Amino acid sequence: MPGKVSPDDLLAHVFGRTGTAADDETVLQGPADGEDAAAIALSEGDETLVVSSDPISLAAEGVGTLAVPVACNDVAASGADPRWLTAVIMLPNEETDLEAITRDLDAAARDVGASIVGGHSEYVDQLERPILSLTAMGTAEAFVPTGGAEPGDSVLLTKAAGIEGTAILAADFGDELGIDEETCERARTFVEEISVAPDARAIREYATAMHDPTEGGVAAGALEVARASGVRLEIDREAVPVRDETRRLCEAADIDPLRIFGSGALLATVPSDTVDDCLAALADAGLEGAEIGTVHQGTFELVLDGESITDPVEDDLYPLWAAADSEN
Repeated sequence: MPGKVSPDDLLAHVFGRTGTAADDETVLQGPADGEDAAAIALSEGDETLVVSSDPISLAAEGVGTLAVPVACNDVAASGADPRWLTAVIMLPNEETDLEAITRDLDAAARDVGASIVGGHSEYVDQLERPILSLTAMGTAEAFVPTGGAEPGDSVLLTKAAGIEGTAILAADFGDELGIDEETCERARTFVEEISVAPDARAIREYATAMHDPTEGGVAAGALEVARASGVRLEIDREAVPVRDETRRLCEAADIDPLRIFGSGALLATVPSDTVDDCLAALADAGLEGAEIGTVHQGTFELVLDGESITDPVEDDLYPLWAAADSEN
């Protein structure tokens, strides 16, 4: 099955095999369950270098536009401003539009204020579509982990659920779902909102934890915060903002808007007495936000409208891609 490697397999085969990281005092945050970025102490000053890598392999349209904010979001969600990028571009053949991909990478990097400083490119004829893998780097005054949520905190979500997934649905499946072109056109523009750097910048001074909900959407992201923090998150589905375009596309595809790629929204836990300040800071930045749940003492668990979730959440877009590939 496509998707992330399971937490059990990561624990068994990845987290304990990190070279000299355990003995390196500059490694403030290395590979760990739920943590999407590394934190490295710089030799001068109080700043921390934050580093994260992310691939884009399943979105057929606008892959270059998607790749930059997806990579930068984990850096931003860790309290840093993305500044540098490396890009690995794997192409299925020489007919692939490399010019369009690199043009989109350049524009997206300029939008987020980052420099592309290196990378690699090659043709791999076993591929059916391009694969991009970007590494993003930035500096932070204070590193914000995924695993910092504390009992008594409130859970916030910026913008809305399923922003990236909505754009992908409209681009890859809009014609098949019978959704009118006006709705699909609006949904496709959601790709312009995938960066959470402004969201994180607005509330990072308050946050105990921040997380970019990617694969598996808000549900998977909230579970990852719970698991990394060793707490129980209770989320009220009715409190989670879902845009009309997202709702209509998901209803047509018979999928859950809280379980599709969620880049564009930022999950954050904050002390409950700072919720109003956080929402005001987001509003000042021209961003929407909502309080969607609470953090409680207990073994890690996501409780979504009374349903207890502890197993990894699979993204509802994968079966759609699998069905499309089987028809080709």
